[in-house]
Amino acid sequence: MSSVIPSGLAIEGVTLDAGLILITAKAISATGACPLCESPSRRVHSRYVRRLSDLPCAGRGIRLHLAARRFRCDEPLCRQRIFAERFDHGVATSRSRRTARLYCIVHHLGLALGGRPGASFAKRLMLPVSNDTLLRIVRRRSQRPAEPLRVVGIDDWAFRRNHRYGSIVCDLERRRIVTLLPDRERATVEAWLTAHPGIEVVSRDRGGGYGEAAAKALPHAVQVADRWHLMENASAAFLDAVRKSMRPIRAAIGATVIDPTLLTNAERLQYEGYLRREDTNAAILALAKDGVPIKQIVKRTGHSRALVRQVIRGQRTDVFRTRQSSLEAHLPLLDAQWAAGCHNGTELWRRLKTHGFQGSLRVVSEWRTRRRRAETVTDQQLQRVPSARIIARLMTIGRDHLSKADTVTMAAIEGGVPTLVEARSLLDRFHAMIRRKSPGLDGWLTDATTSLMASFAAGIRKDRAAVVAAIANPWSNGQTKGQITKLKLVKRQMYRRAKIDLLEARLLNNP
Repeated sequence: MSSVIPSGLAIEGVTLDAGLILITAKAISATGACPLCESPSRRVHSRYVRRLSDLPCAGRGIRLHLAARRFRCDEPLCRQRIFAERFDHGVATSRSRRTARLYCIVHHLGLALGGRPGASFAKRLMLPVSNDTLLRIVRRRSQRPAEPLRVVGIDDWAFRRNHRYGSIVCDLERRRIVTLLPDRERATVEAWLTAHPGIEVVSRDRGGGYGEAAAKALPHAVQVADRWHLMENASAAFLDAVRKSMRPIRAAIGATVIDPTLLTNAERLQYEGYLRREDTNAAILALAKDGVPIKQIVKRTGHSRALVRQVIRGQRTDVFRTRQSSLEAHLPLLDAQWAAGCHNGTELWRRLKTHGFQGSLRVVSEWRTRRRRAETVTDQQLQRVPSARIIARLMTIGRDHLSKADTVTMAAIEGGVPTLVEARSLLDRFHAMIRRKSPGLDGWLTDATTSLMASFAAGIRKDRAAVVAAIANPWSNGQTKGQITKLKLVKRQMYRRAKIDLLEARLLNNP
């Protein structure tokens, strides 16, 4: 049993009691060091027994009964007259009920699993510990990184989405979390950055007050915009450009007139909604043309401020909100069945089901209705304009991945709306510049100022220094995003009820 107990102890006896191995032991050393003056003493005042839990062995729990001594301190100038024997930190700390190695295992269980799951798993490992004890140990042993910070990434995360947010700060060089801030207010971030003047690079997104806080707290630091957000914002700006161009797109495709008698029931409902939206748009645009401020338009029409802004920016012009159909993969089979003479919607649906189709009968019936009408009217009458999102996707993917019909549609749009082709070219140039980290931002800004991407270019110009740093520097907020994903996992393990100090303790000490 001497190989089982911690080193530095001598066994005096071993007994078996109710499935537990009780080991009586004592320290090998004959002296004890005063905790106040650190002078050794041999004068024993009294003895007592410390009961410690240890790691289980062979399916049995182990309980150590340590014969601890109290010594007298012989130093005349020491205020400590009697002191209890201190064991080595590899054995047990002062006032601990567990050995150091068991304490370490319990700590890591708390870090990995949290309270209740950790306590349940510890019970199976024959390490009985309560969930409150696990969380208390995690909090007690929490340690903040002591290394100096040079490159940090900062971003926000949600305690509860759309209600309460916090901020996370990561050390991008060591790829670990530094701290969690209770909110994303500029003053909070500024105070934390001011307390760390050694930071040289701050990576952050383009929204919120992180840029202003970093500029005020660390004017010497280089700010780097997040490259993922730059790519995403550029794509969103191109989508807005497509939405603003829907009227000339419909004219280019040749679908300026819609015959309601040729629409299916679902399409007719969408078309009626489009007509109502057009009446609302006309009223709002008329007021805006007369110079009425947005606030007054909201009061007069009763619509929300966001809707009024969308109408003025030309973002509510789609007729049909089309989506990817579940029939796309089965269209060749449908065409073959139709050519073979099967024109019944229910029968077509049954045959598709045998080939793995998971859609409903209504989808096939509408396709059958559209196909039947297509045999009696011209292509011009049935021409439909895809939604702005679909057009944006088709214009930004490779031509090799487009079907023949999509290629014809894109050719018509590119021939009829050259401003949209220019916007796509600017989008490709910006994405290539970010991916390849190539210079040329000033030239791109000059070209984009008079295009449909002008609003996005204006935002880039305001944050030009951070965008240039994002192109020239290797740092970005990708590591911070990954740590936020880890934070969400830990938060959900604790049923989203963990306080920020416990979240921070589990994240900082469990890399």
